[in-house]
Amino acid sequence: MQPTVTSPPKPSYKSLFGLPVIVAALGYFVDIYDLLLFGIVRVPSLKDLGLNDEQISRVGANIINWQMGGLLIGGIIWGVLGDKRGRLSVLFGSIITYSLANIACGFIDRVTFMNPTDYYAFMRFIAGIGLAGELGAGITLVSEVLPKELRAIGTSLVAGIGLFGAVVAYFTVELFNWQNAFLIGGLMGIGLLLLRVGVIESGMFKEVAGQKHVEKGNFLAFFNNRSRFSRYMKCIGIGLPTWFVIGILATFSNEFGQAMGITEPVKPGLAIMWCYVGLALGDLSSGFISQWLQSRKKAVALLMTFTLIFTLIYLFIGFKTVTGLYMCCLALGFGIGYWAMFVTIGAEQFGTNLRATAATTVPNMVRGTVILMTSLYTGLKPSIEVIGAGAVVGVLSFAIGFYSTLSIPETHGKDLNYLEE
Repeated sequence: MQPTVTSPPKPSYKSLFGLPVIVAALGYFVDIYDLLLFGIVRVPSLKDLGLNDEQISRVGANIINWQMGGLLIGGIIWGVLGDKRGRLSVLFGSIITYSLANIACGFIDRVTFMNPTDYYAFMRFIAGIGLAGELGAGITLVSEVLPKELRAIGTSLVAGIGLFGAVVAYFTVELFNWQNAFLIGGLMGIGLLLLRVGVIESGMFKEVAGQKHVEKGNFLAFFNNRSRFSRYMKCIGIGLPTWFVIGILATFSNEFGQAMGITEPVKPGLAIMWCYVGLALGDLSSGFISQWLQSRKKAVALLMTFTLIFTLIYLFIGFKTVTGLYMCCLALGFGIGYWAMFVTIGAEQFGTNLRATAATTVPNMVRGTVILMTSLYTGLKPSIEVIGAGAVVGVLSFAIGFYSTLSIPETHGKDLNYLEE
């Protein structure tokens, strides 16, 4: 008589609606709201501070750079703390930091003890530090508390729901003034902080936390081992096309619109909003695509190819109406909807003692490359025009992105309960 073979029990989908997933999704919602808010209120807020058009352009760019600098520094700080002190410490600490900074931004027009624009830049720097911790810590926590069969779906839900914060930010500014938009963002963060009280810490982290001999959260460990360095750089490379689309094609959509011959003014804020709508839908889909293909790499490569096709349409076929351009931004956003998958891959590539550091620093390193992309784009424009400059930045981004995706180790179904030695 043959012994009965029992298949392993299927994971319960109820865990996808547990408090860790819900709180991580709402946290990323508030994070995206606050991250994009300055870009949306840049012109009206600086006008109210008495700046002219030239000053708005120069000072606005400076403030954005301060915010991006905060993201880079904050990514390292929160990543290390996430592995040393726990995933929840980052979720609590980061949201306190950026919530208070955003509330402070709501009172900038009343600042008299120093130059208001310097104060504005400093507050966006502090907000950037706080905003850097939200996604990485949330994805790490969700990856570790969900069954491996549901990790991709869980993290795509977190990012998909969270990215709708961009849409809410846009319409909040349309309905209220910029001061109230900042205050609303800060108060949403404080409310979320109260909701997080009931979230439990990752069991994997608790297990490692008791092992005093294990080195945790060493950022330099990504650079002192060839295998780790290669995996870390490829994780960053996978994300480059996402911020090429957001930071170049959407942000400078008014310039591309003029180059295409569109007579009606193109609003970059509206292009970014449509891009994020597509991004949210893409992120919600990417987890299911990964589950269907049984592969992280195939899912990312498929969506990256979709993005490349619409990038070529955007740059070389062009549009005659703003509606066509906005709809292309929607399609491009859907293509870069592998953002959640990309952060999940970053979390899955490394052991528990470095996981939060990787998942938190990788997306912020990608965000930081926007400074390099915009510098290259603006530097090339005088010689090869807007379309040519965008194409060169795109070729570099997609070449690195595809190489990194195809050559990085597959992590679908990988057991995460291990350490980096």
